[in-house]
Amino acid sequence: MAHVRIMVRNLASCTPYFYPTMLKQGLFQKLQQKLSPQQIQLMKLLQVPTVELEQRIKQEMEENPALEEGEDHAEEQEPTEEQAISDSQESEGNEENERDDFDMSDYFQDDDTPDYKLSVKNSGPDEEDREMPLAGGTTFQDAMKAQLSLRDTDDRLALLAEHLIGNLDEDGYLRRDLDSIVNDLAFTQNVICDKAELAKALKELQSLDPAGVAARDLRECLLLQVDRLPHSLEQRVAHEILDKNFEAFSKKHYDRILDRLEIDEEALKGAIDLIVHLNPKPGNTMRETDKPAQEIIPDFAVMAIDGQLELSLNGRNAPELRISRTYREMIQEYSRNKKDKDQREALQFIKQKLDSAKWFIDAIKQRQNTLLVTMEAIMEHQREFFLSGDETKLKPMILKDIAERVGLDISTISRVANSKYVQTNYGTFLLKFFFSESLTNDAGEEVSTREVKKILKDAIEAEEKRKPLTDDELTALLTSKGYNIARRTVAKYREQLNIPVARLRKEL
Repeated sequence: MAHVRIMVRNLASCTPYFYPTMLKQGLFQKLQQKLSPQQIQLMKLLQVPTVELEQRIKQEMEENPALEEGEDHAEEQEPTEEQAISDSQESEGNEENERDDFDMSDYFQDDDTPDYKLSVKNSGPDEEDREMPLAGGTTFQDAMKAQLSLRDTDDRLALLAEHLIGNLDEDGYLRRDLDSIVNDLAFTQNVICDKAELAKALKELQSLDPAGVAARDLRECLLLQVDRLPHSLEQRVAHEILDKNFEAFSKKHYDRILDRLEIDEEALKGAIDLIVHLNPKPGNTMRETDKPAQEIIPDFAVMAIDGQLELSLNGRNAPELRISRTYREMIQEYSRNKKDKDQREALQFIKQKLDSAKWFIDAIKQRQNTLLVTMEAIMEHQREFFLSGDETKLKPMILKDIAERVGLDISTISRVANSKYVQTNYGTFLLKFFFSESLTNDAGEEVSTREVKKILKDAIEAEEKRKPLTDDELTALLTSKGYNIARRTVAKYREQLNIPVARLRKEL
C-alpha cells in the first residue's frame, strides 16, 4: 500500500503536457479597404496650396524626366508593342542619322551594389518629408555683444555684461534674479563678484539699443524707453505714471491718477498715448524687421459681375503637363530587341517613368476638378455673402454640409479647405472663414455664429470708451435683437475675437 501511495504522489506532481496546435490551410474571405498609391498621391496634392503645388510639380519633373510642362498637342495614343516594333523596323535606317544614340547605362548602376545599401529610409511610404529650415543672419545676442565691444569698459565689466546677455530671454528681458546670477558666475566660471558690481554691469547693458533691453519687468522696460525720449510735458507725466502709479495705470483707474498727479485729462491722454506706442518686447525688434512679408496667392477667384457669380481657378493650380515625346519614341527603339537583358531593363525603366507621369497628370486633373466642385458648392451655399460682402449674410455651414452636397468624403473637403484662399470683390478670405456653427434665434431660424460675432464686434466698436459695455450688457443687447445667448457664450465669443473685458477697454 505504501508503494501505491508513492506512485499517486508522483502522478499528482507531474505537469500536464500540451500538444502543439495543428496548422491548417483553408480559403477565407476577407473584406479589406486599402488605398492605392495614386489615391495617396491625390490626397497629398489636395491639401497643398498653390505655392507648394508649384514646388511639388517642379520636384516631380526633376525626378521624372518623362514629365514635361506644356500643352500636349499630340492626341495620339501610346503605341502598342507590336506597333512599336513595326514602326521601328520601318524607320530604323532614318533614326540612326536623324537623332543621337541614347545611352540607357546612365540610368543604371555599373557596379553590383544593391540599392538598399546605398539609401536609408526610416519612414513609411505614406509619410511626408518635411525639411526644417535653418535660420541665418545675426542673432539678438550677437548684436548686443557687438555693441558692447564698442563701449569704453574694462575687461571685468565687459565679462559680467556679456554673461548677462546670455541670460536675456527672447523678448529682451532679464528674468533671473541677480543673486542667482552671482552664484552662477562663481560656480560655472569661477568669477567672484557681488550684487552691486553685477548691477553696474546691468546698467551698462540697459544703455544699449534697442531701448528697454535687459529690463527685469514691463514697468522697468517702459521706464527705460521713456527716459530716452525728449523732455516734454507728456514725457514727464508718463514717467510719473510708470514710476509711481503703474498699478493704477495697468488697471485703468484714471480717476486716481488724475487726483494724485493733479493734472487734467488732456495731459493724461497725451501721456497714455505716448506709453501705448512704446515697445513692450524690445528683444523682438531685430526679428520683426528681418521677418519676410508673406504673400498670399489665392487659389480661387469668385467675382460678382452684374448680380452673377463667376468662379475661376488660379492658373497655377492647373498647369499644362504632358508626357515627353522622347520617351514615347524610346519605347519604339527599345522594343526592337526584347531578348537582350539590357534592352528589357531599359524598356521596363521607360514604362515605369511613363506610368508615373500619367498618374501624376491624372492626379493634377482630378485635383483641379475636386477643387472646382467643392468651391462651387461653397459659393452656392454662401451666395448672399459673395454678392454683398456682408458678414451677417453668412449662413451656418460645416464640412458635412458640403460633403453631402458634392458627394465626397468629409476628409476630402477638409483637405480642400486647408490653407486655401479665395479672392472676392470684398477681399481675400481663407476657406475656413466660411465654415461656422449655427444657433437658433427667436424666430426659429438657424443663423451663423459668425453673424453674432459680427454684431458683438460692431457693438463694442460703437460703445462709449469712457464706459464700455460689460458682458451682461452685451448679452442684453443680443437678446433684444432676438439672439438668446447665455453670458458665458458671449464671453467666449468675445475672447475668440481677441477683445478684452470692459475694464481693460476703458479709455479717456
